[in-house]
Amino acid sequence: MKFKIFAVIALLPLAACAKRPDAIVPTEIPMAAYSNLDCPGLIRELSTEQGKLTALSKDQNNAANGDAFGVFLVGVPVSSLTGADKEGLISVEKGKVISIQNTMKAKGCK
Repeated sequence: MKFKIFAVIALLPLAACAKRPDAIVPTEIPMAAYSNLDCPGLIRELSTEQGKLTALSKDQNNAANGDAFGVFLVGVPVSSLTGADKEGLISVEKGKVISIQNTMKAKGCK
């Protein structure tokens, strides 16, 4: 019984660690949000959102690395506690990119 309690306490900091960007699930964004754009507008919007996603993913990787290092040294996921975790923003950006790509397919954009 004491071992189970120790195991839970020892693994608790890992539960709060920042996720890697590829492990973050996209938020569902309706295609209707982009249906008013023509193909060139969709291409511009896709480029903008992919740029944002790339920047956020870089920050998220840094946060995940910082958490791993913090847990290793002091047992605390430092990046997650300081607000460096961008999981919510990445989820939304991924959803936007998918929605734009689906809208482009539906409109026959290349």
